[in-house]
Amino acid sequence: MDIYVLGPFDARISGRRLTPTAAKPAKLLALLAVEKGRTVALDDCIRELWPGRVPRTANAAIHTYVSKIRETLTAAAPGTDPKSILRTRPGGYILTPHSWSSDQEEFGRLTERGHRAAAAGDDAAASAQFRRALALWKGTALSNLEAGPLLELRRTELEERRKAAYERCVAAELRLGRHYEVLGELVAQAAADRTNEQLHAHLMLALYRVGRRVQALRVYRDLRHQLVKELGLEPSPAIQALQRAILSADRSLHHAWTPAQDRRTA
Repeated sequence: MDIYVLGPFDARISGRRLTPTAAKPAKLLALLAVEKGRTVALDDCIRELWPGRVPRTANAAIHTYVSKIRETLTAAAPGTDPKSILRTRPGGYILTPHSWSSDQEEFGRLTERGHRAAAAGDDAAASAQFRRALALWKGTALSNLEAGPLLELRRTELEERRKAAYERCVAAELRLGRHYEVLGELVAQAAADRTNEQLHAHLMLALYRVGRRVQALRVYRDLRHQLVKELGLEPSPAIQALQRAILSADRSLHHAWTPAQDRRTA
């Protein structure tokens, strides 16, 4: 079974699509997929599918959706026992396919390798692993589903993991001197996340290194304005230190600059 959640949700077996066309069965299958290997309580299934008023027929509807998914499994993989894949457990259900491919799990494996490489100081390997992980994304997680509370929580978690991977990827690439290569995408990312200090710090550094100091300082000004306006906060000490380093044309900015270097040169 192939499961895709890093973009539109899709599930396939033997190349045949399993994703139900109806919204609620699709959400149920997605919930079981993202919780692969863990039992999803019937109450949680109901809460996801009916986050507001729960109909009296909710339990029966869940059982019907499970039966329909199993029928699709049987049609896609004749000879396979669908109950061995979508199992009933006391109080809930669990998806335990024998052969499983998940872009969510592959993303986790690749980012973990990237984090280990970054921690070991191997920026080239970190960049390669993070880029492979980020390439798995085809848009917002579960983008074709109107998520309830549980899927929305998973979507948020996945998006935060994606953001962390991107930030560490760019940090490694800036240390490798790839400021020209990352500049364009950093402009877009910072524009989409206007209070993300780490993204703006990366953008400021990349702009400075390509000789656009005025624009780098303008990024700081816009970030500060947004933080004060939306959150009532000043930029963090690290971002302020970066701004001071840019103002003073600190030579360390052309190397692996950190706020600690700013303090040493003050």
